[in-house]
Amino acid sequence: MAAQSRSPRRGSPTLGEERVPQVTFVESLRMTLREEMERDPSLMLIGEDIGRYGSIFGVTKGLLEEFGSHRVRSTPISESAIIGSALGAAMTGIRTVAEIMYVDFTTCAMDQIVNQVAKMRYMSGGKAKIPLVIRTQGGGGRGNAAQHSQSLEALFLHIPGLKIVIPSTPYDARGLLKTAIRDDNPVMFIEHKLLYATKGSVPDGEYLIPFGQADIKRKGRDVTIAAISYMVVKALKAAERLAGEGIEAEVIDLRTLVPLDDEAILQSIRKTNRAVIVHEGCRRGGIGAEIAAHIQEEAFDYLDAPVERVGALNVPIPYSEPLEKAVIPDEEDITKAVKKVLYRN
Repeated sequence: MAAQSRSPRRGSPTLGEERVPQVTFVESLRMTLREEMERDPSLMLIGEDIGRYGSIFGVTKGLLEEFGSHRVRSTPISESAIIGSALGAAMTGIRTVAEIMYVDFTTCAMDQIVNQVAKMRYMSGGKAKIPLVIRTQGGGGRGNAAQHSQSLEALFLHIPGLKIVIPSTPYDARGLLKTAIRDDNPVMFIEHKLLYATKGSVPDGEYLIPFGQADIKRKGRDVTIAAISYMVVKALKAAERLAGEGIEAEVIDLRTLVPLDDEAILQSIRKTNRAVIVHEGCRRGGIGAEIAAHIQEEAFDYLDAPVERVGALNVPIPYSEPLEKAVIPDEEDITKAVKKVLYRN
């Protein structure tokens, strides 16, 4: 069941939004896990503190009481054991959602993720299905310091065999998580900590959002801003500010990095002739470089200015609040990049 395209927001609710329930990002995720566990009695959750504690951000709160400890399994503090166990379960046909408390901690399980999870279906000639979702939380802005605030999606972008999903709204989180859970391939599902308390319209009826389908969050004619995760929120605020100066920015939420909706980006650039790519990960080697290369290869003749990339400074995320704000991109950084491609600096 594919999500219906809606204009101007593909895949987002536009009709009768005042009647659509408003829920938080966390509630949307919890609702989705509950619905999928009810739909598929074999679906299992595994991760640190996801049982009685309900996970550090409360996503799995109450699910232990509903489904029991055989389906909501709290683990010791060992990311390699969590992913190794989840992979083994998935390979035997148990559809599994594994939670890694912070994306920073996936580095403790990189052998399992990179050399096992991402490779098993390929190395078995397609005989072994890997219905495994790795849910994890990234991003800064909470004063969690350098080891708990990173945005590491670019690490996984380099690994063939992994799908990467990175929603920015409660609506998208629900539709994309359902698609991820029902996929027979491994999916990295990366959530931003600062999005958990945000609210949005989430209809009661079931819907799935296909991977590789970006969403135009705001239409514009002067510049294309392609963003992910919490940077979509900041890009929309920057676009609102720019509109006051007569600059209409088109904001595209990529939603998934693998597969990537190249055509949505290119179609927008053919209209605006300018592009700004925004992500919270370090600018060096970030996803912006990969997307900028795609644009150069496929839409160079449409560009009226070089592609601009907005990302974090190439330093560890500081604990100090003023320093953290200086390192992580904000609306001002996006605004400056837009004005640069418009030659208005």
